[in-house]
Amino acid sequence: MQTLTKNETAALLQLNFDHTFFSWSKQAGLAPIHVDTAKGVYFYDKSGKQYLDFSSQLISNNLGHGHPAITEAVRQQMEKVSFVTCSMVTDVRGLLGEKLAEISPEGLNKTLFTLAGSEAIENAIKLARIYTGKHKIIAQYRAYHGATYGAISVGGDPRRFAVDSQAVPNIVHVENPYSYRCMWNTNSPEECGKAALRNLEWTILYENPENIAAILLEGESGSSGCIKYPPFYLRGVRELCDKYNILLIADEVMSGFGRTGRWFGIDHHEVAPDMMCMAKGLTGAYLPLGGLMVSDKISATFNDKMMPLGLTYSAHPVTCAAALAVITAYQEEKLVENAAVMGRYADEWAVELAKRHPSIGDWRNTGLLGCFELVKNRETKEPTAQWNCKPQDWGAMAQVNAKLKELGLFTLVRWNYVFVAPPLIINKAQMDEGMEKISEALKFADAVCK
Repeated sequence: MQTLTKNETAALLQLNFDHTFFSWSKQAGLAPIHVDTAKGVYFYDKSGKQYLDFSSQLISNNLGHGHPAITEAVRQQMEKVSFVTCSMVTDVRGLLGEKLAEISPEGLNKTLFTLAGSEAIENAIKLARIYTGKHKIIAQYRAYHGATYGAISVGGDPRRFAVDSQAVPNIVHVENPYSYRCMWNTNSPEECGKAALRNLEWTILYENPENIAAILLEGESGSSGCIKYPPFYLRGVRELCDKYNILLIADEVMSGFGRTGRWFGIDHHEVAPDMMCMAKGLTGAYLPLGGLMVSDKISATFNDKMMPLGLTYSAHPVTCAAALAVITAYQEEKLVENAAVMGRYADEWAVELAKRHPSIGDWRNTGLLGCFELVKNRETKEPTAQWNCKPQDWGAMAQVNAKLKELGLFTLVRWNYVFVAPPLIINKAQMDEGMEKISEALKFADAVCK
């Protein structure tokens, strides 16, 4: 590999600023990491500094960096056939479809392949409305489902505010069963879950069940704060869907493919959705690919009539080859099982860190999808940074984030959340390394505790 001079490296960095946009950012004044190489759970910048990837990039690089089997699978497929129209058959398309049917909840056997999670959500909304003849979609406030118009509208994440005036219509939001900050002032996750289900049923009645096509929920909560479902909550949602003839759509874009210690987040709740959206871990983020799986009952309705969904790159053979190789790696290397084991180890670490740091108000985790919620006071639960505050108002959280970067740990820090979602290949020594670095950074949050 050619070694670049400092001036050449600086010129390449400037090209990024001059000719590309950076997502969710004010474009001036950015200081992004200039990545050079990556391997396993680590990546390296142009100066050679090593970073431990503690959030799998955007909770997507489940397999870690540089797995040789994926490179080889992509190379072989590129040499065989790199692209054909989505109306044609390829071997790898069928093999991937079969593999997804094997690992998915019962009754989901057919997949429409998309390019990303947002497109999977868009098609789920469209298909739910077409199939049911109804138009309203119910979703939760503390959830993110993607950035395209339909996906950002159905999500409750405040990033939707910028496009609220042109939002997709007929979206209804409800509260999460967020027991740490329960809006119904309950005293336990179970009580909060029951209150949330009552609220959901009343919302269904207020909005008229005959108008509601689907309820869309994350299989397990992700970037909105890893808000844990009480054990019975999703079963209760399934019962409400059945009672009122409403479809249940599971968004497994972030929580799928071993991330939670099971194949899919919803597997923890023994619930089968009518549709399931996926992306990210489907290819381990090696190539862009998403998918919408639907129940046999839904798919059968299009046997004798046109299914009005389609994408130029649907079932792209190269991305399908990557996905098949990634799922095979998950299975052969027992990475779903490792996620469960390392998730329990992360839980042990969280208990220890809570003893060291008064700023830790709560720890929520399923497998390797977890986050610390930081507070200024454990009694009042005053957050270290307010929900949806601007970066200039982050206060101590900005110092926490900067310290993590200085220490060579990359992870998602958002408002008063610090996420722990490393690749599924992580081992105990690497978990120790990451948690110790988080511990060091949390001293800045401790300093503002009251």
